[in-house]
Amino acid sequence: MFIGESRNKVDTKGRVSIPAKFRRVLEAGDPEWKNGDNPNLYIVYGGPSRDYLECFTVEAMNDVYARIKKMGRGTKRRIALSQLYMTQTAEASVDETGRLVLPRDLRDKIDIDGMAFFAGKGDTFEIWRPETYDANQMEQLEADDDFDPDVDPSIYLGGDEGI
Repeated sequence: MFIGESRNKVDTKGRVSIPAKFRRVLEAGDPEWKNGDNPNLYIVYGGPSRDYLECFTVEAMNDVYARIKKMGRGTKRRIALSQLYMTQTAEASVDETGRLVLPRDLRDKIDIDGMAFFAGKGDTFEIWRPETYDANQMEQLEADDDFDPDVDPSIYLGGDEGI
């Protein structure tokens, strides 16, 4: 699983180091990966309202594709999900030094300039502009009427709305 967070420098060519523990998950999730190879991944960038990049292992994206394929052709859900996960997605590979090259258009889309914030989300990880991530997390916590940010969040694990 992708767990943890990291702030990493993005150079002028768009190269950013992927946290080592994330690279191990990418390797395990790439069926064609062999020791010494560079793992592949998918970067979902989405439409104008999405202000982060969501990264999937090859296996995780294959699972998403299989789920979409089961939906009826021409249904609104299939069209929307195909748009997001097939059209608004880029294939990528980790280089020999553990870096990911973020193309200029993706960096511009999420306004990354100098630093990137990596957020582990279990089966995926996200890449954000650090300031945008911080603001987004506060907005999400404030928007939930049933969540109290001032208490230990582990109390929510046991109820019906928890895990």
